Amino acid sequence: MGTITLLCGTLLIAVGALGFAMKDPEHSGLTALIPAGLGVVFVILGLLARKDHLRKHVMHAAAALGLLGFLGAVIGFVMGSRAATVKPLALGCQAAMALICAAFVGLCVNSFIQARRARANSNKG
Repeated sequence: MGTITLLCGTLLIAVGALGFAMKDPEHSGLTALIPAGLGVVFVILGLLARKDHLRKHVMHAAAALGLLGFLGAVIGFVMGSRAATVKPLALGCQAAMALICAAFVGLCVNSFIQARRARANSNKG
């Protein structure tokens, strides 16, 4: 899962960089970098997950962060789509962040279930 965490982090960094590069020049657009900031944290957690003694705790933290990222992106998407001036680029970046985080959390949950089953099977035999 460490590699998947690195991949998701890299995708989020790309979404943030793209959103910032394509923003309206009249605005500072620092909020466009939110996915990139989350991505940097994912990359750090992915690197830490390579250490066996940290993997379990780091991956649980990454899953929690992914869930928070998903919820934040969905809330931002809903609020942004209801605004007086809809910004399609911002909505696209929020949708991309929500999809990446949702997929990551789904993969984490699947991995946790598989690890628990493998541990239960090894205790039986």
